Amino acid sequence: MKELMLGNKAAARGLWEAGCSFISSYPGTPSTEITEEAAKFPEIYCEWAPNEKVAMEAAFGACLAGKRAFCGMKHVGLNVAADPLYTMSYTGVNAGLVIAVADDAGMHSSQNEQDSRHHAIAAKVPMLEPSDSAEALLFAKLAYELSEKYDTPVILKMCTRVAHSQSVVEPGERDVPEKAYEKNIAKYVMMPGNAKRRHPIVEQRMADLAAWAETASVNRVERGTGKTGIITSSTSYQYVKEVFGDTVSVLKLGMVNPLPEKLIRDFAAGMEELIVVEELDPIIENYCRSLGLNVHGKDKLPIVDEFSQGLLAEKLCNETKESVSLDVNVPVRPPVMCAGCPHRGLFYTLSKNKCTVLGDIGCYTLGAVAPLSAIEMTLCMGASVSAAHGFNKADPSNESRTVAVIGDSTFMHSGMTGLANIAYNQSNSTVIILDNSITGMTGHQQNPTTGFNLRGDPAGKIDLEALCTAMGFRRVRVVDPYNLKECDAALKEELAANEPSVIISRRPCALLKYVKHKPPVKADPEKCRGCKACMRIGCPAISMKNGKAVIDNTLCVGCGVCAQLCAFGALCEN
Repeated sequence: MKELMLGNKAAARGLWEAGCSFISSYPGTPSTEITEEAAKFPEIYCEWAPNEKVAMEAAFGACLAGKRAFCGMKHVGLNVAADPLYTMSYTGVNAGLVIAVADDAGMHSSQNEQDSRHHAIAAKVPMLEPSDSAEALLFAKLAYELSEKYDTPVILKMCTRVAHSQSVVEPGERDVPEKAYEKNIAKYVMMPGNAKRRHPIVEQRMADLAAWAETASVNRVERGTGKTGIITSSTSYQYVKEVFGDTVSVLKLGMVNPLPEKLIRDFAAGMEELIVVEELDPIIENYCRSLGLNVHGKDKLPIVDEFSQGLLAEKLCNETKESVSLDVNVPVRPPVMCAGCPHRGLFYTLSKNKCTVLGDIGCYTLGAVAPLSAIEMTLCMGASVSAAHGFNKADPSNESRTVAVIGDSTFMHSGMTGLANIAYNQSNSTVIILDNSITGMTGHQQNPTTGFNLRGDPAGKIDLEALCTAMGFRRVRVVDPYNLKECDAALKEELAANEPSVIISRRPCALLKYVKHKPPVKADPEKCRGCKACMRIGCPAISMKNGKAVIDNTLCVGCGVCAQLCAFGALCEN
């Protein structure tokens, strides 16, 4: 029976149908739902790993044991997992291994806009790129077949629009092939002598895959009425079909590494004009140029941001495509921390003390937004801790006013090694771990500090205080970020201390279902002087009307942070 299915859910269904038995991933938008949906199948063991490198290595271990395995991540996560990926290309696999990477053109929830096809090319592994939910399911199954036939990990490249859109799929049944583990030192132990002999095998494999791609059904030609040919893939294919219909011929590529040379040459031979439509980098375009083909691509289309039907109509047809728009002027709604967010009080304290704050990846990155404007740097997962060490070592005068802030999940991902560096190389740095008891930004996934696994069952729980102490920190303290005086005193004392220290700001995310909130704060208009001190924390539940502070009872969770700022007692906790 056919079903309307989210792209990520369809990919998860494909994993199940292909007999995948082991999944280890790290949550990252827009890839997260693949693993969450796969976890609904009891036949698949699923886990959240501390980071993408660990996830990929765990998945490799499972495939080595003879079980079809999977790991999922977003594009920047593949950077973290690149180390095992590039060497797994040499070792090959035992049972099939599929890696999903979800790119985020348009940077809806990412710090950069990189193109993951570069990793596939550099690592010399095949990459399949579905253009809708049906292909997400089919390509996930095909990926396992290719993985085992050609002895290679296979990357399934999703993107935001395919991952988070719905289209019709036709689910199938589950088939579980298994392989026995066989000891093979020459294949799996990548010391130089063995690796040297494996490299020619990798090159031959890519040549064999390129030959397969020439006639594979995932790469298909759709003949149109005109003499213009368009080469495209992924969600760009959908835009091309909507804009041009059957007026152009289309070469739709489902395998984007390796690319089929003969198929592309034959397609181009009958065309008066050849255009490559691909988001982000000109990878297909440059390949066509390397074949001596005269193509248009980035001379007509942008190299940044995601495409749309309107963009293609404008850039390739000089037309304005009709679209539906609202007649009303919708006010801008910049992202802000939620009402009652436990990070707000801590960031207010940092801002008030004029600290230099090096930030990290998570919803707490919003501490950089006005009016708090506290965070001054965000680079990548774990960088806050490492950068604080370098910042302070470069100029020790920074030590008395500089802090690193990092979430509990991000700390487990890649903050621990930076903290070890501070302990080992002894910069007088202060690190603040924002422990909100969950992985907040990607939708409340568990992590090694929460005590629960992916399915919500009890699991190993890492004690942050004991961990930091074991790393060599003598000054480790916990504060409640709802208590501004406690936060202020702790911050001043640790910055003044003549040794490295860790502050753990601990309060569960206000959006967690089990968190019980207090009644909303009351605003007394008679006592309010209109000083706007309460507005300094940027809480969306507080506004000014007729010169007086007003509390939105539908948003306020009664955290009481605002009441601590009011010198006139106009804001009262119930």
